[in-house]
Amino acid sequence: MERPAMQLQTADYLVIAVFFAINIGIGIYYARRGGKSLGDFFLSGRSVPWWLAGTSMVATTFAADTPLAVTGFVVKNGVAGNWLWWNMVMSGMLTVFFFAALWRRSGVLTDVEFIELRYAGKPAAALRAVRAVYQGVIINTIIIGWVNLAIAKILGLTLHLPKWEAILICLVLTGLYVAIGGLWSVLVTDFLQFIVKMSMVIVLAVAAVAAVGGIMSMRTHLAAIDATHAGSGGGSILAFFPTGNAAWMPLLSFLVFISVSWWASSYPGAEPGGGGYIAQRILASKDEKNAIWATLFFNVAHYALRPWPWILVALASIILYPHGVADPITHKIDPELNYIQTMIDYLPAWLRGLMMAGFLAAYMSTVGTQLNLGASYFVNDLYRRFMRPQADQTELVWASRIATIIAMLLAAFVTIFMESVGAAWAYILTFTAGVGLVMILRWYWWRINAWTEISALASSGIVASILQAPGVTIVPDSPNKTVIVLLITVVITTIVWLTVTFLTKPEPQSTLEAFYRKVQPSAFGWKPIANKVGMINEGMKLPLNILDWIAGCGLVYLTLFGIGKLVLGEPLPGILLLIGAAICLGFIFWDMNRRDWESAVTAPSASEPGLA
Repeated sequence: MERPAMQLQTADYLVIAVFFAINIGIGIYYARRGGKSLGDFFLSGRSVPWWLAGTSMVATTFAADTPLAVTGFVVKNGVAGNWLWWNMVMSGMLTVFFFAALWRRSGVLTDVEFIELRYAGKPAAALRAVRAVYQGVIINTIIIGWVNLAIAKILGLTLHLPKWEAILICLVLTGLYVAIGGLWSVLVTDFLQFIVKMSMVIVLAVAAVAAVGGIMSMRTHLAAIDATHAGSGGGSILAFFPTGNAAWMPLLSFLVFISVSWWASSYPGAEPGGGGYIAQRILASKDEKNAIWATLFFNVAHYALRPWPWILVALASIILYPHGVADPITHKIDPELNYIQTMIDYLPAWLRGLMMAGFLAAYMSTVGTQLNLGASYFVNDLYRRFMRPQADQTELVWASRIATIIAMLLAAFVTIFMESVGAAWAYILTFTAGVGLVMILRWYWWRINAWTEISALASSGIVASILQAPGVTIVPDSPNKTVIVLLITVVITTIVWLTVTFLTKPEPQSTLEAFYRKVQPSAFGWKPIANKVGMINEGMKLPLNILDWIAGCGLVYLTLFGIGKLVLGEPLPGILLLIGAAICLGFIFWDMNRRDWESAVTAPSASEPGLA
């Protein structure tokens, strides 16, 4: 039986309309500032403070799809189902302490432009073109596609709005302010949108928990469900870690996630070595110190501060909808829809307009970033590099606006082929398996060359796609399927790129020396080059960075589990965990504040002199 649509009043529609109008108004306000040059349109003149860059990173990852995907994980697999993405903390912290300063020092406009800073010749040019298409078309449009799918589910279930009407309305209005104002409009709207959506998910969490009688009542109900399924090996729904015999995540899967996945796969927002919109915000930061603090704030907020409102709604929905929620179009039970149905049934009527604005904010912050990022690849790494190298800044800005619209249309097309947000997440995880280590080592090992990266990208995509193609039975359909595909892909990809690396020549000495002088990575993996140029240095002080990385991971995980214990009614363990998190943060502050930031080198892009 079809559930009734959520009833919105005139005031609710007015709230939504005002929200859209404010975002478009911000785009218009920043039109002149973002239209000065390519650097202003895509990097805000490299003048962004850490708090704005960090909040924008968090807002981008907080998409309309995120609460739905997390709800699906929790409904099917309990709290521990989130390890599919919690394992990426370790990759995020690598970016903070090993790569943020290096990215800012490189001075490139996009992470794809970095390729021709690090490599030379026709292979580098070809790789830059391929990566621009790969990231600007394939990965970028998949990301926007699953966010489109999420907003279509939300508006379809709440307002019974047809899929394409929902997508076109939201996508066009978002594309409008991004095309007008560039990154400045994205950053400022991200800040506004994050406040709105974070406030509303907290309100919904409170309403959902109240609907089941409070935290202790929720725990009692979930314990009863655990007892009912005790023989299935699923463990406790509230457990932070999967049990060794959990059918949905056996021990092998969990161990692979925490030991291999985070460094092997290049997942959007948690790329080993940084990349995508994370690199874009780093490159837009004022300086190296602001880049590091922005990335640290992002990782803490993304993994530790935001998840619990979503998780609480998901846990309450298990009790509220024991038989699940059906998609109004396909009529299939979809656990991701539990979140939306909870909003429809239990959010106070006077808050529904704001909640819809919160969902729209979640959608717009992610899509706005991805449209701007995709356009940067089209224009900087394809149009200017290969088609119109003589183009002036005015032409490039207009090309950027047109590229934003093209990215929007491509993303709308990709949405046709998507059914599950969580499935899209898992596919990207395996599609890039094996690439992550190359992304790390290209900064820290001089022997990596363009053919290394080309072979890694090609082999990982081909192997993962073959293993998951319809009808292929190489990997049995089991709870371990994702990690088996990941492991096979990592092993084959690593063998391929190592073989290719040693069968091909290193990059030219002049290219390696120029890169080392500009970026100044640790001399540990660059000794032949460091000796040649006479710059034997400690780089970013690897031993201390390793300690910072450990402290950063501790900070996030202890905060995550500490907050979890507090909200689930276990105050003493929660407080002790948060004290441990504070100690980790204190160590990071001590180390960061003792460094000599004044002597750090922050170089402008070769194509943007004076923008450092």
